[in-house]
Amino acid sequence: MKAAVHREYGAPQVVRIEEVPDPVPGAKQVLIRVHASAVTAADSRIRGARFPHGYGVLARLIFGLRRPRSGVRGVVASGVVEAVGADVEGFAVGDEVCGSTGTGGAHAELVAASTKRLVHKPAAVTHEQAAGLLFGGSTALHFLRDVGHIRAGQTVLVNGASGAVGTNAVQLAKHFGAEVTAVTSAANTTLLKELGADHVVDYALTPVAGLQMRFDVVIDTVGNIGIDAGRRLLTDDGVMLLVAGTLGEALRARGNVKGGTTAERAENYTALLDLVPDGTLTVVNQHVLALDDIVRAYEIADSGRKVGNIVVRP
Repeated sequence: MKAAVHREYGAPQVVRIEEVPDPVPGAKQVLIRVHASAVTAADSRIRGARFPHGYGVLARLIFGLRRPRSGVRGVVASGVVEAVGADVEGFAVGDEVCGSTGTGGAHAELVAASTKRLVHKPAAVTHEQAAGLLFGGSTALHFLRDVGHIRAGQTVLVNGASGAVGTNAVQLAKHFGAEVTAVTSAANTTLLKELGADHVVDYALTPVAGLQMRFDVVIDTVGNIGIDAGRRLLTDDGVMLLVAGTLGEALRARGNVKGGTTAERAENYTALLDLVPDGTLTVVNQHVLALDDIVRAYEIADSGRKVGNIVVRP
């Protein structure tokens, strides 16, 4: 099969399209013919070995000390089941599915994935929409609903509102009945208002830490606010949600500051996908590219100016 492979860490140009052996699904896995996969911030960080401060050694131990153990990235896939493992139940050849691969492998024509992380893709949702939605959407849903316990009537600040997590956080916060302030660049003001933001702050004109308002929930998808400044933005009962940050910040996250990793739950994927057909959630895919354009996809992801998601199609 054809796959985007990087055999060393580095710039986007280390990724090349190669012919590699087809994956063989395990007993509780299915083999998916990939129709679409996202190029996420996680993919970009691993490829470039650009990990948040404090995580470098741990990440290298996980992904490969001197070179990547697995050279095919891609943690989200949407496609069609081509084969099923011996112990698979609930999925059959020909089913349209989407979900997480766990650690990677989806930037390829075929990927093997555990059925625990997969759901049946609704017919009203395209493969490109599913691939663009699940990474950022599941992160935003987990932090807002499960960690922040968002409630109707609250005020929410979304820092990094134009990214994969941020575009979903704005919409989900509105869905849960909150008043939303989105922090982004001036170029993305119209988009954020269309997604439902009640207020938009241009960070170039008004630094987040300098805001005079107070919020019930502050969700930082960028990791550039800092815990001390973030706490000053909170109401008396407010909570700061650290989607991104350093190891030091993760260790300090307690009380009204909460961090952690996102749980990969199939039921969360279903909940998100169900919000797409009626327009409750709009999937923002900045680019949908051929897998052959993977280097360009990574260049956009690395630029710091990515809006929403980048999707590749093998």
